[in-house]
Amino acid sequence: MSRDKILAKVVDRPSMLVERKKLRVAGRSLVFTNGCFDILHPGHVRYLAEARALGDRLVVAVNSDATVSALKGESRPLAPLDERMEILAALEVVDYVISFDEPTPAAIIDALVPDVLVKGGDWTTDNIVGRETVENAGGRVLSLPFAPGYSTTGLIDRILEGQTPDPAE
Repeated sequence: MSRDKILAKVVDRPSMLVERKKLRVAGRSLVFTNGCFDILHPGHVRYLAEARALGDRLVVAVNSDATVSALKGESRPLAPLDERMEILAALEVVDYVISFDEPTPAAIIDALVPDVLVKGGDWTTDNIVGRETVENAGGRVLSLPFAPGYSTTGLIDRILEGQTPDPAE
């Protein structure tokens, strides 16, 4: 896939709203997830593939650099927003990538009203931001289990400690 095709998946809010309307008219479902995606690892790839399988299109909302720092600490993100978005857009399972600079993705979820809202296993469904919006519109909210042995923080710690991964994990 060319870089132009990859970057075409990175959309702003007005463009995503237009895409959402087109999907509704075509009877296609939209799955929404969000996160920092600071260092993409196999756990992320598996999670995104599972999320995409829940509908016709997948939009990934990515925290801005400022919100990642607020959530994860001053040393994060390791990769700037534009790079994180490009990497996500290069994945075949991802149809759209959008950023947000608010503390939560509530505004985007309220605007898009996805058919399926998904977060990782560290979130219980009752704590997922946007749950009420999606459920009130008849959609589903799911917490998908983590792939064992994968975490960005764990990966960063191993790198800093000079450790190699344990193949048994």
